[in-house]
Amino acid sequence: METTVAFEGLTCVDCGETFDAETATHRCPDCDGILDPSYDLDRVDLTPADLETRPGESMWRYEELLPFAREAAVTLGEGGTPLVECPALADAMGVGRVLLKDEGANPTGTFKDRGQSLATTAAREHGASEVALNSAGNAGQAAAAYAARADLDAHVYLPSRAGFTQKAMTEVHGADLTVTDPVGGNSQIGDAGKAYAAAMEEHPEWYSTKTFVTPYRHEGKKTMALELLEQLDWEAPDAVVYPTGGGVGLVGMHKAAREARELGWSDELVPMYAAQAAGCAPVVDAYEAGADRHEPLADDEVDTACNGIAIPDPGASPLILEAIRESDGGAVATTDREILDAAITVAREEGLEIGATCAAAASGAFALAESGEFGPDDTVVLLNTGAGNKDVDTLRAHVGETEA
Repeated sequence: METTVAFEGLTCVDCGETFDAETATHRCPDCDGILDPSYDLDRVDLTPADLETRPGESMWRYEELLPFAREAAVTLGEGGTPLVECPALADAMGVGRVLLKDEGANPTGTFKDRGQSLATTAAREHGASEVALNSAGNAGQAAAAYAARADLDAHVYLPSRAGFTQKAMTEVHGADLTVTDPVGGNSQIGDAGKAYAAAMEEHPEWYSTKTFVTPYRHEGKKTMALELLEQLDWEAPDAVVYPTGGGVGLVGMHKAAREARELGWSDELVPMYAAQAAGCAPVVDAYEAGADRHEPLADDEVDTACNGIAIPDPGASPLILEAIRESDGGAVATTDREILDAAITVAREEGLEIGATCAAAASGAFALAESGEFGPDDTVVLLNTGAGNKDVDTLRAHVGETEA
């Protein structure tokens, strides 16, 4: 297993022990905590000046801050997504600048590609032949695509509420798809998780690429912050508003901002704001209560059409809340109507297509600006985690309702 020079191993965020990445593949062998790739940053032989001369075609241009070199990567060209000026939104919010980081430009249309690229690379490096995960939708599609690229078999477990596009493309890429659907109603992410767990017990040889089970999903997504900072000449924006379900990308981005600061590339952390749907907002509730972790919601308490962030029990909420507080960010919840209205506003005012779920970032930013959280000189970044065509039926139906 070949790793990059600065990569030291996998450190448990709970007990603090560090393990060899060749033998520790998923959760902590001692306490079952989340493992996090760790680096000796003094050995990172990379500077912003070096990056100026390096091709920017994918997230693997930051290979010195990743566990594996680009020569080993399972890649479809993920990353390198645009940061788009949104002057109409800035005027409407009353802030200096609004920029949209458009992850819909990734190969399967979402930021999930970054995490699956690195997780699938790890799977191949560990000699796996089959990968498995449960997902709300987009990660399942991405896992199927990257498994196909790596010539691995994939087993994907989705709830029935996942979108048609995600279900269809998971099968198009050749994965074994299981859609869980209990009697009496639509299944939720928890149902898909139970089916996945049962299958993993039967097939312990399958290599999991599930969120925060593999150490590599959030590590791939940290490249969003490296790109964002580089696109802003290494000056941190005043806010990044992030549509938050499991919070994998938020945690990864905060980690990258800390690394960039420690390397001397950037002076400040990136303030991270978690945006959730009011019908499923365990992180916002915990933040407002001053708690260190969330209170799980029961599946029947989830009341939102925003499938991608309908995560009633985000297992890494302590990491999310730590990132929000350490970066001097915040958390906000808005209604489904406000979220869908924001998606239409972005499409009509800026011409940009954002997913229905992802529009929680836009509606959350509007709410934060209205509350006085953002000032007239602030630079606010909206993290669009997925393409609008992922949720085209939801968006079109909302237009029909509002214009009827």
